[in-house]
Amino acid sequence: MTPRADVLLYGDNTEFRNPFREGETILGAAARIGADLEVSPRVTLSLGVFGNQRFGSEKAFEQVRPVISLRVHGRRSDFVFGTLPAQRVDIPPGPDRMGPHALLPPLQRETLTFDRPYEAGLQWDVAGGLLRHSVWLEWQRVNTPEHRERFDGGLNLEVRAKSALSFPAQVHVVHEGGQLFSKGAVADSPGAAAGVALSKSIGPTRTSVDVYGLLSRYVPDRSRPALSRDGVAFFGRAAAERNGWRGHVIFWRGRNFIKDEGDPNYLSIRRDGSRYRGTRDYAEAGVSRRFFLAPAASLDVSGRVHRVENHYEYSYRVVSVIGVRWRVR
Repeated sequence: MTPRADVLLYGDNTEFRNPFREGETILGAAARIGADLEVSPRVTLSLGVFGNQRFGSEKAFEQVRPVISLRVHGRRSDFVFGTLPAQRVDIPPGPDRMGPHALLPPLQRETLTFDRPYEAGLQWDVAGGLLRHSVWLEWQRVNTPEHRERFDGGLNLEVRAKSALSFPAQVHVVHEGGQLFSKGAVADSPGAAAGVALSKSIGPTRTSVDVYGLLSRYVPDRSRPALSRDGVAFFGRAAAERNGWRGHVIFWRGRNFIKDEGDPNYLSIRRDGSRYRGTRDYAEAGVSRRFFLAPAASLDVSGRVHRVENHYEYSYRVVSVIGVRWRVR
């Protein structure tokens, strides 16, 4: 048996005031405490409790859930059934890569890591020499007489051709439906990205460039096909890392790109629900610093400048991830 504690402390402040995204401050802590029970050398049962606390809330916890998961692990793969894994200490640095499943921000916004730190469903991860992927299905809401069911799923894949060249691909879909009760519209929001990534170390500095082409299909109501929209976009990013520091720039152009759970700064829909009919432009530049407080604890501090059409704004973030294990024989 291995008792464990996984804690995520988050502070995110966005000083936005543009037609697409409103500013927001998110402060809180998400923790899960429990134990891993070894059923066999390859099978682990995890039991515990999860709690999410928002600083300043009148509630002790915004959300309390049980942690129940079955993990089957091999030499290069892990399959999880139940509560999906907590945020890891060794996640890639950078605020633009901090989403729940490390997807591009227009497919799934980063702040869902703080707004929805508890996820449950199925996940299969593979980490090989040439192929790396994560596939998941995550249930958010069941079908009741008051509302439709809701779930999302996706794929984050990378095929490595050479040490410096890889071909990433990402797919994400959000669905609302259900057959037991028909309250509300049946809706779909799939999106996909495919591209090329180059990375190279120049002395102690690691540089990377990745470019993607993206497609989206927005279906807010299957019974009203005239409301559906198809979108296309380009995403480009360059970054440099050295001694815990990371700097990055992002450039984006999109047309009719609308994606449920995507970052509104990238999308062709305004806060009031109206559609932006031109070509959307977005860019950001940021710098971040990762501190390893201990082998099981990290602290990330970052700041960014954003250009949303003709609006210039800024944001900053502080995130700490702690994962502690105690082996009991």
